[in-house]
Amino acid sequence: MPVPRRKVSVLCVMLNIFFCFLVAVSWNLRRDKSTRQKIVIPSKKFWHQQVRSKYFWNREQQRLDIIHNSILNSLIELPDWLNDTGPLDPCRPDYRVPTQIEDYNSLPKRFQDFLLHMRCRTYPLLINQPHLCNEKPFLLLVVKTLIPHFDRRQAIRETWGRAGVFANRTVATVFLLGNTLSLDHFPDLHGMLHHEAALHKDLLQWDYRDTFFNLTVKEVLFLEWFSQNCPHAKFILKGDDDVFVNTLRIIDLLTNLSDSRAKELFIGDVISNAGPNRNQKLKYFIPESMFVGKYPPYAGGGGYLYSGELALRLHSVSQQVVLYPIDDVYTGMCLKKLGLAPENHSGFRTFGIEEKFRNNPCVYRSLMLVHSRTPQEMLSVWPWIIHPELNCQ
Repeated sequence: MPVPRRKVSVLCVMLNIFFCFLVAVSWNLRRDKSTRQKIVIPSKKFWHQQVRSKYFWNREQQRLDIIHNSILNSLIELPDWLNDTGPLDPCRPDYRVPTQIEDYNSLPKRFQDFLLHMRCRTYPLLINQPHLCNEKPFLLLVVKTLIPHFDRRQAIRETWGRAGVFANRTVATVFLLGNTLSLDHFPDLHGMLHHEAALHKDLLQWDYRDTFFNLTVKEVLFLEWFSQNCPHAKFILKGDDDVFVNTLRIIDLLTNLSDSRAKELFIGDVISNAGPNRNQKLKYFIPESMFVGKYPPYAGGGGYLYSGELALRLHSVSQQVVLYPIDDVYTGMCLKKLGLAPENHSGFRTFGIEEKFRNNPCVYRSLMLVHSRTPQEMLSVWPWIIHPELNCQ
């Protein structure tokens, strides 16, 4: 093949390197034409028509998956059941739901209420703290609580949730609350709550019914608030109001993280290979008519630690995941949607520690988070964490 080689050489002298490269590649393609492998054309369709799921949550998620897939959404005509947007106001009860779930009338009342309002994600904010993050906290402590739990909140303020500066890092604390209805038979504590909010300036309250199934609502409302009012917080520790947190150890861990690891940090007590519980007597019961499938890995809702940057991404992707009545599982679903998974850390003990270690100061020094502890126990354990004379070597 002497002639093609001479032509390529002459062109390299006359033209710049870029054009020379293109000509050389073109010649090599012609030369290798006989030796190239045959192009394989896929025999299957790129996209298969969605088969409507029999299970309500799965079917709702199918709808969102298509709606948020801009390529498929522009190329195909959606079936009627995927075009179903529901009521004009998603926060009004969706009375079509009972006709779509065959055993709806036999489900516990908490399920019926959740399913009727499952598409609602916006509720009025009754108590706000728009200036809480003015100092751009290094660590934001976010505590899920209920209106009557005044003693738990105060114990947290006096111990691991004390706002200010820890180890030269700015720490802020905020408590998340919903509301109560008359049918919940709680005493009217709103006067005391508003006094507490004015005194401590660390409460956020929305006007939705604060139940176990609505903890997912609390999650998405917090992410919305965070994106608007605290987007520069570096890290978030989110937990229940009955956990004990070793704030100093948390800060020490975070301070020593590399930038790349900090960016997608999400650690806790991770549960893997789990699925819906079908025992109607248990708190975590999920009926088959509602959901079928395996849960993604998720961190136990008692407490987990993640980056502020990831919180912003979770806020965005949560719009693409149907609300699920178990909040920590829902967060695992959102992480999976981002292509991520929580990382297990042995310092998070959301299922508690052995009884023989409950009064061992050095055990608490070595851990990040322990569930569950009473307000009195928090007040007793905290001095073990902050006293420098305690030797645990």
